[in-house]
Amino acid sequence: MSTHIHSAGDLLIDRYEVVKYLDEGGMQQVYVAKDGVFGRRVALKVPKNASAVKRFERSARMSAKVIHGNVAKTLDYFDFNGRSYLIEELIEGQTLWEKLENDFHILDPHLAAHLIHNLAKGVAASHHVGVFHRDLKPGNILVSRDPGLNSIKITDFGIAKMAEEEMVEAFKDQDSITGSQTAMGALPYMAPEMITDQKAAGLPADIWALGAILYQLISGKPPFGRGLNAAVAIVTGKSPAQPGIFAMKPQFSPLTDDLWSIVSACLQKVAADRPSADQLVKMCERLCYSSSERRTGSIQCFRGTGRGQWGFIDVDGDGQVFFHRDSFYGEKITVGDRVSFASFPGVPQPRVFPVLPLKP
Repeated sequence: MSTHIHSAGDLLIDRYEVVKYLDEGGMQQVYVAKDGVFGRRVALKVPKNASAVKRFERSARMSAKVIHGNVAKTLDYFDFNGRSYLIEELIEGQTLWEKLENDFHILDPHLAAHLIHNLAKGVAASHHVGVFHRDLKPGNILVSRDPGLNSIKITDFGIAKMAEEEMVEAFKDQDSITGSQTAMGALPYMAPEMITDQKAAGLPADIWALGAILYQLISGKPPFGRGLNAAVAIVTGKSPAQPGIFAMKPQFSPLTDDLWSIVSACLQKVAADRPSADQLVKMCERLCYSSSERRTGSIQCFRGTGRGQWGFIDVDGDGQVFFHRDSFYGEKITVGDRVSFASFPGVPQPRVFPVLPLKP
């Protein structure tokens, strides 16, 4: 981790007061700051070195064009004491990458459908104004900390380009855009054309990325693996196999079938064969998924045999709920395991569906 550029209390342009350091990536450091004009907390982003400034400026310019509830709002951009700064709305949450690493083995079909639907709407809004994100991946998606992921925002348009612009300009500053850390992080979500002919890549590459992300949500891993071996698999265009849990959990059909249709449509090797962002939104609108509020708890007991297996969950801070094995989207049920779930009225206890195991 690099040295922090700012400390709490630093005041920029007599308006933004640094509250605390928040996070950093390969290109930038992020701080929580207080906007003295509107009295609100914002995310203050600053490039870590001179080579990142051009990419950083492009991020501000591109993201400001996209206004949608599933895209992080760009609020301000300015220079101060020889550095550039981007002000975004502050998302009280974490990246999807962090959420997958820390909380989820996989997502159940309902939560995955909720997430991909919102991402598709954000990408469609971007495409409507001709902005091609180019770097969609879990690390560039911000989600709220609640178990239902109620807030979903796309951010970091660092290598975005207007669709009608020549792609070559984006790759003049090779060190800042295609450095190994950035490339390795983006590779599992890169469309074939992003690997073989970046100058020709366009809006359909964002659709491929959404398909790769959805596959990871429902399987627990990117469709073609990680590292340089992923590039070979992506370029060959061989379709990934369906997650084995689909066959184990037939009660979640036809939603899993519909999600797989979306994955298959997005991961078409030929860019012209993929749906547009608007078509993808329409596909998501036809998904029949629950967006009920989710809570967390621990498996208190589990009884019965065969399809008659059932148990109770101790809800965090609030009693018990009943669940049946068929509602459990995982393999092994162990007393004490952490789970998330949506609950519905029932007698004598509320019933839950689905039940999703969480990481310890």
